[in-house]
Parts: sequence; structure tokens; C-alpha cells
Amino acid sequence: MRAPDPLFAFRDPSSLSTHRNPERAKGSDFAEEVTPQGRFSLRALRIPDDIAIIHAWVTREYAGFWGLTGKSLGQVEEAYREIARTADIYLGFFQGDPAFLMESYLPASHPVGEHYPVLPGDRGMHLLVAPAESPMAGFTWAVFRVVMDFLFSDPAVKRIVVEPDIRNAGIHALNRRAGFRYTKPINLPGKTAHLAFCTRENFASSVKSAADAGGNTTTPPLRATSTQTSPISHLRPEIWREVNAALIRKAISEFAHERLLKPILSGGDGPWGEYFLCGDDNRIQYRFRARILALHHWDIQTSSLAKTVAGVEAPLDALEFVLEVKGQLGLGAEVLPVYLEEMTSTLYAMAYKRDHQALSAADLVHAGFQEIESAMTEGHPAFVANSGRVGFDANDYLAYAPETGAPIHLLWLAAHKHHAQFHGSRDSSYEELIREELGDDTVAAFRLRLEALNLHPGDYLFIPVHPWQWFNKLIQVFAADIANRDLVCLGYGEDTYRAQQSIRTFFNLSHPGKRYVKTALSVLNMGFMRGLSADYMRDTPAINDWIGDLIRNDGFFLEHGFDILREVGAIGYRSPLLDGAVEKKSPYRKMLAALWRENPVPGTRPGERLMTMAALLHRDRDGFALLPQLIQASNLDVDTWLQRYFRCYLAPLVHCFYAHDLAFMPHGENLILLLVGNAPVRAYMKDIAEEAVIMDVNRPLPDRVARIRADIPENIKLLSLFTDVFDGIFRYLAEILSEQAEYAEERFWDQVAMCLREYIRTHPEFGDKMRRHDLFISEFPHSCLNRLQLRNNRQMVDLTDPSGALQFAGTLKNPVGDLIRRD
Repeated sequence: MRAPDPLFAFRDPSSLSTHRNPERAKGSDFAEEVTPQGRFSLRALRIPDDIAIIHAWVTREYAGFWGLTGKSLGQVEEAYREIARTADIYLGFFQGDPAFLMESYLPASHPVGEHYPVLPGDRGMHLLVAPAESPMAGFTWAVFRVVMDFLFSDPAVKRIVVEPDIRNAGIHALNRRAGFRYTKPINLPGKTAHLAFCTRENFASSVKSAADAGGNTTTPPLRATSTQTSPISHLRPEIWREVNAALIRKAISEFAHERLLKPILSGGDGPWGEYFLCGDDNRIQYRFRARILALHHWDIQTSSLAKTVAGVEAPLDALEFVLEVKGQLGLGAEVLPVYLEEMTSTLYAMAYKRDHQALSAADLVHAGFQEIESAMTEGHPAFVANSGRVGFDANDYLAYAPETGAPIHLLWLAAHKHHAQFHGSRDSSYEELIREELGDDTVAAFRLRLEALNLHPGDYLFIPVHPWQWFNKLIQVFAADIANRDLVCLGYGEDTYRAQQSIRTFFNLSHPGKRYVKTALSVLNMGFMRGLSADYMRDTPAINDWIGDLIRNDGFFLEHGFDILREVGAIGYRSPLLDGAVEKKSPYRKMLAALWRENPVPGTRPGERLMTMAALLHRDRDGFALLPQLIQASNLDVDTWLQRYFRCYLAPLVHCFYAHDLAFMPHGENLILLLVGNAPVRAYMKDIAEEAVIMDVNRPLPDRVARIRADIPENIKLLSLFTDVFDGIFRYLAEILSEQAEYAEERFWDQVAMCLREYIRTHPEFGDKMRRHDLFISEFPHSCLNRLQLRNNRQMVDLTDPSGALQFAGTLKNPVGDLIRRD
């Protein structure tokens, strides 16, 4: 494939930069390109004449990765005089106005050259786009292409090298769009960076692909300038107003659902009413239009939401809302500050998603598995503060949040066998698993690093860790273990991963057929510190084997397309100091562990595709839901589509309950659907060992499986279906279909009832149990999720006693309870 046609018109070819001519250009603009956006030109930076211009750029917060924030004019000038010793620096113009800064350097004279074998024709590049006053769609990409065209206009340049900060998610997306191939993380002065290369052929191919696609790619469209890379670029007034209104709408809906707030009907007719809600101070009122659906679900029109203070209209602010109703919510002094931080983080994430959402609901119908995964906006639908991630800073968010889609390389440690243990499934050994995950070359390299320290590799286990966990927790907390060589940092692995919705689980982008990896991550998110228990790792594979056997030896599950993704290997590290100092449930004992989970991708056949079940609840930034689009694309009517969905999801969960006293945590993030013709035919359950429960206390279980047995009161056992499925998933699906598919809510619940009746009809052997645990009971206890978080947002539930902490608010009317049970 040939390189792109030259696009630059050089006014004085002899005055080009030092990579062509030793004499640095002194004249006016010397290179120019005309693009659909307008005219771009470059000339050599003039020091000190141009310093005031770039000082205004590099000292702003959005340019934090350049390391000059807060520097004086003189300090910036001194910095660029130093840079100019080893690099060519260019000032770029758009329509004659300064618009970007580009540095070009020889890798052999730069620290990056110590991390790879430099080839003739390699050229390094740094790029900064000025902050935009008037954003222009596609501008940043146009600048990037201009710079690439310029560098490749020199026939001596064969390959462009970049080393962006590993946390700079925006520039990673831009690099990938241009054709850069990421290789590995490297440590450079002041940063951990990704090393990436782009050849002429890579760039030409990427430009052609974008052109063939009409300029559209699956990469999220970039904003007008490199403020895309800034952690605050999405915090703009218009977006902030939108997400605050959306979060208040959700807060009123969910808190009213849990009967913490009690809106008062003031008018309206038919299903829609006009409501008002008073704050703890009655002068504060919120007014809105809503309808109340089954399961006391409040469907509120966001556009109708308005706030007044003493009769005067006031702006909508979600944090103020929490403070205004904190008495009604029962928020105590200890919980309130953390909850406000979780709400702020949730708003921050909502703003990012709204600003960067590239794919509409219609686009997602045809999107790939991981494109859909990173496009999800809701998280757990019932929780109001559902994206807390307390512990991440803004750059961590860009680098590690699943919605940014940033590539991640995992760090690997060698953990001494005195304190670390591997446990595998019956068909998985440590040696085989590590070789398959790392590859022979990386395993050999890691062993050599240990030998270089005069350590015996056979004494150690290799364990993957999240980069954030290493730099923010493990280095300090396990400093003694590191100093004593009980823990040895081996460096980054070669494979690139992407964080899944659960944030601490990773999908392998380099080898999509490899296993998922789950690591400990000590950030506070939605009522839990997201660690991973070394104690739990001991039994995790055995539990998965046992449940896997149960599922795969029962013909009902095979017939209905239901299976689990086993956690087949687990490693846990126990610090001898911490183990004796803290209680077993302490987060300090959940800082260093990892597990590997089966991946459904290798078993997917032509014509089949995978999708997180959370996608069924997804709405795009314009409010359009994916579910109706999927149904339309399937060419099935809604009844038939739902029947297929219930067959592989609801019916197996009912069978788990009646046949095996088994319950999972079957929310959207924990299910992967396999679709054929855009309709579900299989369901894969994941997160098995931590969230599965056997509710029969008398059932004999192997020693290593006994942990999942729990004594659940008889009257709440069916909440594993009523709360987790009916209330946690189906009430949202019913709303979406009613609103956007003109599918009556009553009809949805009738389809649910039909599925349940069919199971009852075909399984008379469970008749006694079905009468004791009646799915058609008129009402059931209302177990409330937000009440858990509002009561204790550091540990909502003790996993060893899953029913002990439940919070109830009366009962909910069963939406299938008044439907006649008929054969």
C-alpha cells in the first residue's frame, strides 16, 4: 500500500526543519495544507517571540500532561530553549491564527530510545492543540492528520514514534485512529507511557478506512481541540445542567420507589399526573409530571422537572437536592460526605459519557461486543450514586474507567510462595494458565528478572495487578514485603486490556479469546471497597467447578441455553503483618488477589454475537433505548422476542431456585447474552463464587464449596427472583417498551407470567415447593438497594450473611400476582 499523496505545498523546500536540512527555518510560514476544515500551515517556533502564545496553552490545566502547569513565562521559555537542543519545534496555524504546537525529535537522542531498538527513519512526535474558543467538529483529527502528513512528507521518515502518558485516554483514541500500534508501557522521566508506532502504511490504511466509512469510525469523535484529553473538557455548563436534571429525575424516581420520598399528586388525568415534592424545608419544592407503573415504579418526564425556592424558580443541582432531602433520606453525618462525593463522581461520569457518546442506540445494534461494553451509560440501574469510584483522580478516570475505552496494560508481580497460593479448577494448572496468559517469551523474561536479583523463580507465583492498585496502594502498604523480596515488580505484560463495566475485570484486546482477568482495586464504589479477598481465592475454582457441574449435568439448562463462565484460576497474597493485625473482613486483606474467568468469545460461531445484558436497559444521549432497536432489527414481534429472552434468562433462574435451591446475582452486568439474528438464544452468568448462594442449609456440600451455603429466611428466599429480576431488571424493561415500542406494560408482565406458568406446568415434581414459594403471590417484601447504601456506603452487605443487612420498605404488589394461572 502506498503512502498518502503529498498534501503540503512547500514555499521554500530548502528551509524545512533540521530533519531535512541542518539550517533551521527562519522565514515565515514554510509549509501549508488546505483541508475541508480550512488552511493549515506550520513554521519553526521562534524563541522568544512565540513563547507568550504557547505559555498561554501549556500552563492551562488541560495541558497537564506537558508538565508546565503553573510555570512562569520565563520558565516556559527556558524549557523550550532546552527542548530545542534536541528537537524541532513548530508552531501551527489555522486560517492564519496560532492553533497547535508540534515537537519532532530523533528517538535515538531521547529517553524513549532506551526502550526499543531504534530503526533508521524513526521520528518522534509530540502534539498540543490550543484550547478552543469555538469548537469545530473534527478539528483535532484534522490537526493530527496535518501533522502526520507533514512528518511523512519527508521521504526519510519511515515510522513515527509516540510515548503518551498512560493515563491520557484522549490521545490514545486519537493515536489509534491514525493507525498507531501500541506495544508496551514504558517508564520515562516523570511518567509511565505507552510506546506506539505508526508506519506510512498504517497511516495510509487508517486514512483510507476513515474515507471509505464516510469519515466515521468506531472511535468516539474528537472535539475541536486536544481538550478532549483534559479531565475537565466535559464539564461545561450545558452538559452539567443536563446531567444534574437527569440525576435528580433518577433520584426522585428511585427514592420514591423505595418510599423514602413521598411526592404528592396535585393534578392531571389518566396515567400521567402532576406531582410536587417538598424538601426538608417546605419552601423548597420540586414539580414534575410522572406516571406510576407496576412495582411502584416512577416514570418521570425529565423535561417537566422544575425547582422553586419560596416560589422563585431555581436551577437544578443534584448535590443541593441531596442536602435538601437528607432528613427524609436519613443520611447521617458520617455517611453524608462520602455520599456527596459518590454523587459528584456519578455526575462527573455522566457528563463524560454524555459528551463522548459516539454511538446511537441504532448504531449499537450493529456494534461489536466490546464497543457495546464501553458504551454503557447506566451501571446498576437502581442505585442513584452508581459511579462513585472514590479513590480515582481525574486522570485515573480517563485511564481506567470502562466508558473511556482506554487501553490498559496490567502490571505483574512475583509473589513468594510462603505468602501466595494458586488454586485452579480441576482442568487448570498454574504453569499452563500462566504460559497461556503471558506467553513463553514473557514468562522467560520474568524469570530472568528474578534471577538477576539472585532469586529463584520456582519460589514465586506471577500475579497480575491493576496499575492504580500498585502505585496507590501496594507500594506503600506492602513496602516491607517489597523490601524483603516477598513481592517483586516484574513490569507490564505485553497484552492490552479493556476494563469491563465492573471496572476491575478486564477483557484481552490483544488476544480476544483469552480469559478475563479480575484484579483487586481498592476504590470505594457503590457501597463496597472493590478489593478481592485472598481468603476467598482458595475456594473460588472449587465453587465454580461444583456449580459448573450442576449446570452442565442438568438437561434443562442445556436445552434453554444457560451456562456459567467459570472462574478457573485464582491467586491470593497474604501479608504476614496485615493478616495478624486486621479482622478477616477488613479491606486490607483484599488488596492483592486475582482470578481468571472463562471467556465466551472462543465458543461463538459465525452468525452469533455477544452483548452484555445491561445493554437491554441502555439509552443513548438522545434518550433512545437499544432494546426496541434490537427487537426491530430481529424482524420478530415483541412477544416472540421476549419469549426467547425469558427462555434463556428467566426460566433457568426459576429452575435454579426450585431444582437446586441456587440463586445468583443476575443483574445486567453479570449476564452476557448470545444473540442470533439480534434475538437472545443463550445466557452466560458470571461472578459466580462471590455472588452465588445455596439456600438449603441441609444440603451436603464439599468443604471448599460450603462457603456459598447461607441460611436465608423462608419468607424472603423468592426475593432472589422478585427483587433481583422483577424489580432490578424487568420494571425498567417494561418502562422502555411501553414508552418506545408502544408495548403495553400489562402485556409485558403477561409474557413473564406465561413463562412462569409454562415452568410450573412442566415441572409438577416441585409442586410442594412451588406452593410454599409461590411466584404468583399477591405481594412480596420490598427490599431496597439505595437504603442499603444510604445506611452504610462503605460496606452495604456482609457477603457471608447476604440477608442480614437487607433494608425493607413495606411490600410491593406482584405484577403477575393477579394474573390467572392457567395451563
